[in-house]
This record gives sequence, structure tokens and C-alpha cells, in this order.
Amino acid sequence: MACFVPGLVAATLPGRAAPCPAAPGCARRAAGPPSAQPWGTRPCSASSFAFLSTTIGAAPKAAQAIEAWSREGKGGLHAVWASEVGLLNQVLVLRSFEDEAALATERQRALTSSSPFGCGEWLTGLSMDAYAPFPFIPPVPEAGALGPVYEVRSYILKTGGLEPTMAAWKEQLPERLKLSPLVVAMHAVDGPPRFTHIWAYKSMNDRLAIRGDAVARGIWPPKGGPTWLAEMRSTICLPTAVSPLK
Repeated sequence: MACFVPGLVAATLPGRAAPCPAAPGCARRAAGPPSAQPWGTRPCSASSFAFLSTTIGAAPKAAQAIEAWSREGKGGLHAVWASEVGLLNQVLVLRSFEDEAALATERQRALTSSSPFGCGEWLTGLSMDAYAPFPFIPPVPEAGALGPVYEVRSYILKTGGLEPTMAAWKEQLPERLKLSPLVVAMHAVDGPPRFTHIWAYKSMNDRLAIRGDAVARGIWPPKGGPTWLAEMRSTICLPTAVSPLK
């Protein structure tokens, strides 16, 4: 197993695009930062988040192969990030799809490939999870310099925790979006109940200042949200050269 959530279940192989990556047929997001996007819309109905564990120093080479692999398949590529804080030598790949069928096709392509994501020679582990975006978030940004620091926060939820968690998010997210861009908030569609959210920051200092301000002003975390969390993990990532989200 490459890592804790995301990649806890779904599809695992042990031991081993263009600036506009929205899947064909998906609605295009409006111009502007994520905080300016219309509520209640999103361009794609399914997301895939993959963690590729690689040999030391292989992330730049793996990223090039991942971009080529994504161009050949279905869906759109949003990000190819390398872990900087947390479990190291990880490449994180965020993609979106028009529907669950397209996502399933791509997962099967990776599972049956002798070189998943074109990275067989560098892979020491691979995990892939299927997600659905929270229904009220802005569309996932297709590209742009939102970072370069991205924080991936993942949680296992207590039983029955998804609905109250989303309700708390819907209430307080508009104010939180005024502080920094949200890339995505999404819940897993299989395996243990869990969700992942990804935020962009200009620097590590920016992250610390914004998070401290949000807590001090009572903006974040959402009121009552932590009550439903069983386990938490965080990974700080930086964009690779091929990542649409920089």
C-alpha cells in the first residue's frame, strides 16, 4: 500500500495534458479564481486521485511519463504533484472524468498494464481512489498558478459522518474561500467513509498565517466538523514541471 488515505482501498498494485484537461462533454468552468466560481456546479462527476510511490529521485521522470499516459487515456489531468512534507517519494495525480464509466475504464487500464501510468521502472507502489466532489464546491480548477504549495488533507470519517460533514462545509466554505483557493473537496465512493480536500497556498508561511487566521476568526474548521473525524493525515506537495496546476 502506497499510503494512508487517499489510496487506502479501491485499487492497489503492490511492489510496483494539455492546459485544458476537462473531460470531453464536461461543462467548462468560468474564468477566474476558484473563490469566484458559481456555486452548485462542477465540470465532471467523477475524480481519481492516485498516489505513486517511486524510487528516490524519480519524481521528475515519472511526471513526464504520467502526462503522456494521461493524454492517451480518458478524462482530464489537473495536477501532478510531488510530496514535500509527509510520506516522501510520492507522486500525486489528480484527474477528472465525465462519468464513473470513464473513470472505471482508466482504472482498469492501469490495473492491467505492465507499466501503470508509464512508470513501471520507478514504481514501488501504486494506489488509486475514486471520488465524487462535494456537490456545492466550485469546479475543480483546470490549470493555473494557484500554489506552488498544495496541502492534501485526508480523513477517515466516523460512521454516519459524511452528511453532517458536508452540511458543515456548505455553511462555512464561502468565508473560507476568501482566504485561499480550494482545489477540491471530495468524498470516496468506495471503501471506508472518508474525504479529501486540497488547498493552495503561495508559501508555507502563507499557509501557516491563513490557517491561524481562519481558526482565530472562527471561520475554519467548520463548526461541528471535527466531531465526525476518526483519523487525519496531511501531505504538503509541490507541482512537477508538467502539472497543469502550478
